[in-house]
Amino acid sequence: MGKLEGKVALVTGSGRNIGRATVLKLAGEGAHVIVNARSNQAEADAVVHEARGLGVKAIAIVADVASKDQVEAMAARALSEFGRVDILINNAAIRPHKPFTELTTQDWEAVRGVVLDGALYLTRAVIESMVRHKYGRILFFTGEGAFVGGSGRAHVSAAKMGLVGFARGLASEFAPHNIRVNVVSPGSIDTMRANPEWYQGRTPNAAGIPLGRQGHVDEIAATCLFLVSDDAGFITGQTIHVNGGSGYY
Repeated sequence: MGKLEGKVALVTGSGRNIGRATVLKLAGEGAHVIVNARSNQAEADAVVHEARGLGVKAIAIVADVASKDQVEAMAARALSEFGRVDILINNAAIRPHKPFTELTTQDWEAVRGVVLDGALYLTRAVIESMVRHKYGRILFFTGEGAFVGGSGRAHVSAAKMGLVGFARGLASEFAPHNIRVNVVSPGSIDTMRANPEWYQGRTPNAAGIPLGRQGHVDEIAATCLFLVSDDAGFITGQTIHVNGGSGYY
């Protein structure tokens, strides 16, 4: 029996990198999984194939989390297919860099839409199911850049830090329903960058990390597994930094 045997997990932005690793980590512990990608059906299907190979049920749903209609349709399908969503991991994000003085309202809304609004839409769509079943585990993702700041990232930092407040509020409100809510804050992780231009030529690396290396996606996935499992049964409303010692917040 795995730690998540029979549970149902929905992970956004899970066609690659941290999202993919997290889906497979949860599936390896017995969770049925919903894989989400914004537009790449082939990537999502490939992760579904891997998850099914671990002996669980899995489906892929292409949806843009910034779209309330698409999110609600995704949640409806997940609930129809599985009857419940026990674990929600809001991983989807965009991180475009742009000087604040050049930032447009559209830039601000694009980041807020994916990072903050998307988390709101999906959490709202599944939390009543969690309340009914007296069980829920919700994770949000921020990043150390939101805590230390950085040039050209004001809009991203604002949206990411909004998730911290959102998680704390939900953790307090829904604790009586056996719903735990936490935040994972990765440091520099060795991933495939779909949009390297967002980093303006400064590809994340191991500089300044006491452990002397970047993190691996499997290490973030393992943190997610810990937080949604009973091993973390007394942890809610917290932000867990997984950064190799590069900062203490």
